[in-house]
Amino acid sequence: MKKKKSKHPKVTLRMKHITGQRQSLYLDIYPPIIDPVTDNLTRRKFLDLFVWNEFEYKKQPLNESFGRKQTAWVPVMEGSRDRKGNPVEKQRRIRLDEVQVTHNQEAMRTAERIRARIETELLAPEIYTRLEKKQRDEDQRREKRQKESFLDFFLKQADQRKESNRDIWLITYRHLKQFTGGRLSFADITLSFCNSFRDYLMKGPSLRTEGRELSQNSKAAYFRKFRAAIKQAHKDGKLEEDLYHQVPSIEDGKTVREYLNLEELRRLAVTDCGVPVLKRAAMFSALTGLRFSDIEKLTWKEIQYSEAEGHHLTFRQKKTDQPEILPIPDNALQWTGPAGEPEAKVFDSLEYSAYNNDLLRKWTTAAGITRHITFHSFRHTFATLQLTLGTDIYTVSKMLGHQSVKTTEIYTKVIDQKKREAADRMRFDL
Repeated sequence: MKKKKSKHPKVTLRMKHITGQRQSLYLDIYPPIIDPVTDNLTRRKFLDLFVWNEFEYKKQPLNESFGRKQTAWVPVMEGSRDRKGNPVEKQRRIRLDEVQVTHNQEAMRTAERIRARIETELLAPEIYTRLEKKQRDEDQRREKRQKESFLDFFLKQADQRKESNRDIWLITYRHLKQFTGGRLSFADITLSFCNSFRDYLMKGPSLRTEGRELSQNSKAAYFRKFRAAIKQAHKDGKLEEDLYHQVPSIEDGKTVREYLNLEELRRLAVTDCGVPVLKRAAMFSALTGLRFSDIEKLTWKEIQYSEAEGHHLTFRQKKTDQPEILPIPDNALQWTGPAGEPEAKVFDSLEYSAYNNDLLRKWTTAAGITRHITFHSFRHTFATLQLTLGTDIYTVSKMLGHQSVKTTEIYTKVIDQKKREAADRMRFDL
């Protein structure tokens, strides 16, 4: 008696070789189903997933068909012997690294979830309970979310940032785009991808200077933005897995706080800058210790004078949102220009941009300064000069608007180094 064949559809997960070291994952469905797009019967449903191949393949030419040369991927075989010493042919294996193995495991788990869901739908579409239908709809929404662009999501996150922070997000976006070729969906964001992008940054070149490697702090900053994005994506429900805590950060390098000495500051004062307002703002920062964000928004009504206090600023720090009263020296006012309306900005038209950063570099170079000086270096200059001239660290901390003296202690290391250098100059024989 012949065994009766089951009429229930069967969904099998299969692979198709697509390149030398990758195989595409697809579902083999029997009996065939109607494709909702083409209305034709089909047995295959590709999953937009791939695994790294564990065996080696090579391209082999086939016979010409209709005047066109064709090729096919075929296994690479090599000879070996069985236990009895008889020659046998076996397919040549490829050793996968840890990242590729992890990627394969994640891809197979995702593919198996999709296979099980579709088989369930085909087996009993008419007996879905309300809960099952809700689960099916959620799975379909999840699958749709997975196909959305992570790059678009990252760019929206960048647009929510301001000034220099936004610039770092945008540079990170460019690195992501270069690393992925411009295509990156949420389905692609796996633990193995995160580790691969981390490795790329660790070895990656600078986008600004050809042939130059990224600095350690740049690597750390860019990967920090990427981790912040995947953390937000998980919070928004776009990533099922919380990868933020699984991917190690990149440690910051040893920070070199560049500052100017009095002689260099005097040379800058008499050297022309391509954007005069940039020069005035930088010199004002060196004499007051203000951050760029506070100088950029400073208005004339915030510069005040009294017999008891002299000239001082009454403003609210942008970074900490704390109110501050900061005494300023009279010579700082020579860099503010003519007074304007109370609500007008003191340094009108000042803005943070890559163009202005380049002009700042040209200005310092023209003054004979070859070190990498940023706008923030002028704040470092104020702190270093104050400590060098004998101002106690507590007072300097308050003038910088630090909430803790520990933040200011980094500048004492600079002073200690200068003392060490001075002592070393006394090494001579008597």
